[in-house]
This record gives sequence, structure tokens and C-alpha cells, in this order.
Amino acid sequence: MSWFTRRRVSFIVVIALLIVVFVQSALTGSIQVTPYELFHGLLTGTNDDVAIIKDLRLPRLLIAVFAGAALSVAGVLLQAVMRNPLADPGIIGVSAGASFMSILMIALFPTMFFFVPMFAFLGGALAFLLVYSLSWKSGLDPLRMILIGIAVNALFTGLSQAIGFSGGGLTQSMSQVTTSTLTLKKWSDVDVIALYGSIGILLSFFVYKWCNYLALEDKTAKSLGVNVNLARFVIALIAVLLASVATAVAGMFAFVGLLVPHIGRTLVGNDHKVLIPFSALAGALLILLADTLGRVLIAPNEIPASIIVAVIGGPFLIFLLRKSDRIYGY
Repeated sequence: MSWFTRRRVSFIVVIALLIVVFVQSALTGSIQVTPYELFHGLLTGTNDDVAIIKDLRLPRLLIAVFAGAALSVAGVLLQAVMRNPLADPGIIGVSAGASFMSILMIALFPTMFFFVPMFAFLGGALAFLLVYSLSWKSGLDPLRMILIGIAVNALFTGLSQAIGFSGGGLTQSMSQVTTSTLTLKKWSDVDVIALYGSIGILLSFFVYKWCNYLALEDKTAKSLGVNVNLARFVIALIAVLLASVATAVAGMFAFVGLLVPHIGRTLVGNDHKVLIPFSALAGALLILLADTLGRVLIAPNEIPASIIVAVIGGPFLIFLLRKSDRIYGY
């Protein structure tokens, strides 16, 4: 099978699975309707069960889709910036920094909840800046970046837990950010993640050439006329935006930005022109599937989607490290 055919088949399969899982997830739960009842009820607004699904179930499904797409693309971009296939917003501390600033914002200014995504972006940017600056020593060392990222992740996670254990409603707020059950989400949350997530993903399409150049050595990229420092800064900014808004709205998901890009490279190759859109679709499918499984496996109770993803991502990381003789580089 040629690369072109393989890519096309991969896209068709992922898109088809995404549609099937989305529809099945909308139909499955404590309230169940037929596809016709769902479609007719959404058009006419005469079915009370469909109205409940529209207000409570559809927002969480759309948030799962956008969060998965945003985190996966953020992982692709960060791996390009760091030239490290183990880079992931959840591993290097970007998600933890965004989560910390979200919780801190709620603690200090509970009435300004609308500005949480902005503060999450600042937290994610701060975390990435710490990792990048502390890792620089006569150039970028991919292994050093990952180790410092783990330390920064632990720092912000500890600070978040310290604020959460101060009591009151902060414990519940922290739980919603860190466990990612995607429950009680509203259409206003969909508006936020759809707006900023779409902007970030759209911007990522314009920097795919830079991502391809950054896979080369810095000297080689510079000889081709690429401003390496500017490229890294812009790409990292887009990645932080995507990871931060996903964390602020959907909560923390580990391994999504690690798992999906690796699957994407296996199926569609390393060209970021193809890898970025494929990762967006596959990431949306992963979190949507995790959220659906979390709702139905032990119904009427739920398993947070982040736990389902972690159970999948942990063994994958172990498999990746055992399979490869190198733990960094392409």
C-alpha cells in the first residue's frame, strides 16, 4: 500500500470512527433515544428527553472533541519545538501550570470565572518558559528538557494541591480541573473551547513548514533561511494556547499529546502538513471514546475520562521506551 493510499485510508477510518462514536455516545446514557428521535427532537424541540440530551450531554461530547484535538495538536507542536517525541503538555508541566493558574484565579477572583482561560494560558506559558530556559545550556538537550519538565510539572501540581486542600469550594474546583469527568459542562464552556481551540488549530496549519524544518539540526534549518528562535517561539505559543484552554475547560489529560502523535507518525508519516490534521481528529476520537467508556462501564457511576486515557497512555509509554534504543530525537 502506497503512502498516499495509507494516509487516505487512515483519515477515512478515523473520521468514520469519530462520527460513529459521537452519535453512539449521544444516544447512550441514563436517557436513551433512537437516532431518529434525536435528530427529530433537535430539529423540532418537542422531545423532552432530547432537550435534556441537548443541554447536558451534547456539550460534554463537543468539549471532549475539542479538548482531544487541542491537546493532540499541542503535543505535535511541542515535539517539533523540542525535537523530542516524549514532549507532551501533561508531562513537561504546561497543563499543570495552566491548571494551577486556573485554580488560583478561582481562589482569588471567584466572580471572574470568564477570564479563567486567559489565566490558564499565562500559567501554561510560564511553565513552558521555565522548562525552556532551565533546559538551555549551550543548546537544547531533549533529555534535559523532559527531566526539567517533569520537575516543573511536579511543582505546579503540588502548588495546585496545596491551594485545593485549603478547603471550601476550592477542593471541588480543583477536582473538576484535575479529574476531567466532563460532567456539568455548559454551552458557554463549548463556546470558549471552540473559539480558542479553533484559533489555535487553525494557526497550527500555518506553521507546519516550520515544524518540518525544526526536525533538522539548527544549523541546517538556519542555512535554509529559517529563523529558528522565532519559529520555536511562535509554535510554542500556539501549543501553549491549545493545551491551556483545553486544561481550563476540560481538565488535565496526561499522555494525549504523547500517544496520538506517535500513532499519527506510524500511520501518516512525519510531514506536519498531514500529521497535524490527523492528530486533531485522532485526539478528538481518543478523548470522546474515553469519556463514553467512562460513562457506560460502571453506570450509573462514572470513571473520569482522564483516568481512562492514563490507563491507555501509561502502558504505551512503557512500550515506547522498551521498543526504542533511544528516548529522544526523531
